[in-house]
Amino acid sequence: MSSYKELLAQREQLDKQIKEAVAREKADGIAKAKLIIEQYDLSASDLFSRKTGGKSAGGKVAPKYRNPSTGETWTGRGKAPKWIDGRDRSSFLI
Repeated sequence: MSSYKELLAQREQLDKQIKEAVAREKADGIAKAKLIIEQYDLSASDLFSRKTGGKSAGGKVAPKYRNPSTGETWTGRGKAPKWIDGRDRSSFLI
């Protein structure tokens, strides 16, 4: 069985190897990414645009229903608010 000090030395060696492997793989990944960027003439907006498949991600949706007594609105997505739950929604359409 290994002693405490031997295990610490092994861990130190492994930590060093891990850091080297991460740095090497990161450099390889960056090199591959640069080649692809150059090959397809990509820009930062191509890579980091919030648009996916023509739809905007996380955009606001216009309200579809309004509570006539309070003015509260609901988009029709997610759980229905209490004021419209179980009622005919057509009468609340905006």
